[in-house]
Amino acid sequence: LGARALADVVEKKIREGRFPLILGGDHSIGIGSLAGILKARPNTGVIWVDAHADLNTPDISESGNMHGMPVGILMKGMMEDHNSIPGLEWLGGDGESRKSPPRLSPKSIVYVGLRDVDAAERSIIRKLGIKAYTMHDIDHYGIGRIMDMTLKYLLKDDPNRPLHLSYDIDAVDPTQAPATGTTVRGGLTFREAHFVAEIVARSGALASAEMVELNPTLSDGKGA
Repeated sequence: LGARALADVVEKKIREGRFPLILGGDHSIGIGSLAGILKARPNTGVIWVDAHADLNTPDISESGNMHGMPVGILMKGMMEDHNSIPGLEWLGGDGESRKSPPRLSPKSIVYVGLRDVDAAERSIIRKLGIKAYTMHDIDHYGIGRIMDMTLKYLLKDDPNRPLHLSYDIDAVDPTQAPATGTTVRGGLTFREAHFVAEIVARSGALASAEMVELNPTLSDGKGA
């Protein structure tokens, strides 16, 4: 019910011409925020900055954690029947003149910062042709070129396309951002992390954003 409430609020604010900025908790909130965004703007391009792909579904998840499923649940061609997930039946429409949210096209998302991806997720990324830049790619090309390629890919057909930035704090190296329960070594540096947000904002296409997986109780008092 929380995801549905968030989806409704996000959709409403977008239609009012506002900029939705969502602060979380774990990345499962992306189910609601992304559903609302896609209902209001089906052509939205998504930049998913994360150590993890969050491309699981209940059928393939190794852990069963919902925060590893927001992209998988909404990805076109991956999960057509949501009735098996208590509380998410509304994603299939509820028969009360409410249509289900549009699904996310594999060509409408780019991953940045991946470094801890399940085997099933890696297979799906290859199968669906999802654009994904790992930390290896960032080390090889540099964050500037990675973000240039990301924006070019998402905006090549429509320079005015709205973009949604979904930023998981665990994309950042835990030496800089320890306040999360999903840390993975070898992440973005302080400047790389800032640059990602800066260049997306400067593109003029940023229309919504969320920052997730931040748990202040885990902070060491020095980093986020």
